[in-house]
Amino acid sequence: QVQLVESGGGLVQAGGSLRLSCAASGRTVSSYAMGWFRQAPRKEREFVAAIRMDSTLYTDSVKGRFTITRDNAKNTVYLQMNSLKPEDTAVYYCAAGRLLIRTMSTYEYWGQGTQVTVSS
Repeated sequence: QVQLVESGGGLVQAGGSLRLSCAASGRTVSSYAMGWFRQAPRKEREFVAAIRMDSTLYTDSVKGRFTITRDNAKNTVYLQMNSLKPEDTAVYYCAAGRLLIRTMSTYEYWGQGTQVTVSS
């Protein structure tokens, strides 16, 4: 079993930055694909970014603004979010799976989420 705990969310003005962290425990996740998803109010959960080994994947709306990285020594994945927009407001979830893919159902383990609110 893998437990995932997100942190780093908060309230920020448009144009600002936040760095989310996802700390894994229970098993090393260095060989897993680690993904970030988000769910805005009254919307479905959507893919944001993922990383496996040295490969990354991003949804178009965050390319050039968000960067996903991992520190295997700390069993932690990060999402650096720059140039934030009000439409980035959502609960952000970390997930672990086997494939570097956008599909939620392929991710086996999920964190509880962290709220990101971007004010205009």
